[in-house]
Amino acid sequence: MRDPIHKYFQVGTIRWMSFPKMDVLRSIKRIASDEYFDAIEITGCKDDEEREAVKKLLKQSHLKVCYGAQPRLLGPQLNPNAIDEEGRKAAEATLIEAVDEAEYLGAAGIAFLAGKWEEATKEQAYAQLLKTTRNLCDHAAPKGMMVELEVFDFDMDKAALIGPAPYAARFAADMRTSHSNFGLLVDLSHFPTTYETARFVIRTLRPYITHLHFGNAVVKKGCAAYGDKHPRFGFPESANDTAELVDYLTVLKEEGFFNAKDPLVLSMEVTPFGDEDEEIVLANTKRVLNRAWALVEDR
Repeated sequence: MRDPIHKYFQVGTIRWMSFPKMDVLRSIKRIASDEYFDAIEITGCKDDEEREAVKKLLKQSHLKVCYGAQPRLLGPQLNPNAIDEEGRKAAEATLIEAVDEAEYLGAAGIAFLAGKWEEATKEQAYAQLLKTTRNLCDHAAPKGMMVELEVFDFDMDKAALIGPAPYAARFAADMRTSHSNFGLLVDLSHFPTTYETARFVIRTLRPYITHLHFGNAVVKKGCAAYGDKHPRFGFPESANDTAELVDYLTVLKEEGFFNAKDPLVLSMEVTPFGDEDEEIVLANTKRVLNRAWALVEDR
């Protein structure tokens, strides 16, 4: 592409993935000081003091702020589609808190993921997830905020209910019958873990996609970083590299996602493995994105 990528996307990174070892405030300042980034994805703050400091930095930055509530669920193992109603309500409560915190920090919505499921109770879990998500959307709508569900693997690592693209499309269609402030977040990293291609996922989910991630995955059993670990590009035995990112971007272009007037967030979800250096892994990701973008055809 001759045009810069920043014309069509708000390029971002996920703070806790890019800088898992760095202090929260230092890492936000590091990202906010890098003009390559148009967006930042943050998560919950540990206390009021940190929250105030984070808000102050973000207010100065002119970054689009996104809020990922996934860690709020994954850490304490909360399940928004739990069959047990008390378990479902516990997950909903932390997600409601996430919406309020996101609003305070200047984000226009939250993203979260479905919980684990079992075949025998799959349809009940689906109904429970609808209940949670509709309640979240009800809470977010008066604030002018979005609720986005990230599509994860269904049987490899996270084993989330949502899930393969056709099932995600069914869920999103059900949600859109009642709530216009709902969307899907899709991630190139997850396509190998759901045994799907970029073309299939984007075309299947096109009406519902409101947020984009990209990264890498290892799906060969027995190999380092197997599963949903988001290793760097070029990691041994991994599934994605420049060619796969070119394909992802090309399909997004074909399906009308290159929108200069209202660009979606496109965030890198890549994290160091073991003792790898955070700064080098981040630079690696930028290089791959720059090269992939240069290889996308203009026509």
